[in-house]
Amino acid sequence: MPRSNPALAGFDPLFDAELVRRALAEDIGRGDVTTEATIPAETTASGRIVAREAGVIAGLPAAALAFRLLDSAVRFEPLVREGARVEVGAALATITGDARALLTAERTALNFLGHLSGIATLAFHCQAAIAGTTARVVDTRKTTPGLRNLEKYAVRTGGASNHRAGLDDGVLIKDNHIAACGSIAAAIERARAHTPHLLKIEVECETQEQVREALDAGADVILLDNMPLDRMRTAVTLIRERAPHTLIEASGGIGADPTKLAAVAATGVDLISLGALTHSAPNLDVSLELD
Repeated sequence: MPRSNPALAGFDPLFDAELVRRALAEDIGRGDVTTEATIPAETTASGRIVAREAGVIAGLPAAALAFRLLDSAVRFEPLVREGARVEVGAALATITGDARALLTAERTALNFLGHLSGIATLAFHCQAAIAGTTARVVDTRKTTPGLRNLEKYAVRTGGASNHRAGLDDGVLIKDNHIAACGSIAAAIERARAHTPHLLKIEVECETQEQVREALDAGADVILLDNMPLDRMRTAVTLIRERAPHTLIEASGGIGADPTKLAAVAATGVDLISLGALTHSAPNLDVSLELD
């Protein structure tokens, strides 16, 4: 299906329509007994979606889709673009349609919008914390099962970047792979023999000795995992001297603290990967206010 609907820009309509449909089914169950009991059929309503706190907006297309799956005639008009920074009280969209559909889809729509906007907001603040450096903040695979596509979309919308989307996206040799293979060198040798030449090979290192072994084996990317800042600086210097084109990633124990992010970026790493972007982002408070 071509991505022809501008309301779904940035989304895979086949995947996400089914995702939103499942979310609606989970919430509605056998029916919205409150709305069906209190709102006469054929009633129409209009209103707006409002931000109750400042943040970066992501997920308006998912919210629109939730309403339209219950009433295809719903008019959902975004008032801000995806990725916009808004202040408290900003109107994000206007909506008009069947009142029962609006009330029944409300929570599902706002759940998507609030969750994705929360991720986008955190991504924006984390990237802003390292402004002026050459480093980039990237996400991880620590995503909500079933929501990875949307959560990684929200990270990009907030101005940060994506790490690999899944296990088929690149080689990342971690501590357990090293333990199972016996050494970093053996793991890299097996990876190169098994994978296409276009896939990069990244190795997780916790010590200077592991960094040297990864360099000797020709790793494309070296991940400095859970390293104190002084050890990280030493490792970056070593890598830059021996293999200046090797990408350097820092991860582990960094979190979303601006001061810590700035300090890590100042060591000279290229990437800072944060699981917190997707597993710990606070929900952005948004609401539907009917006229």
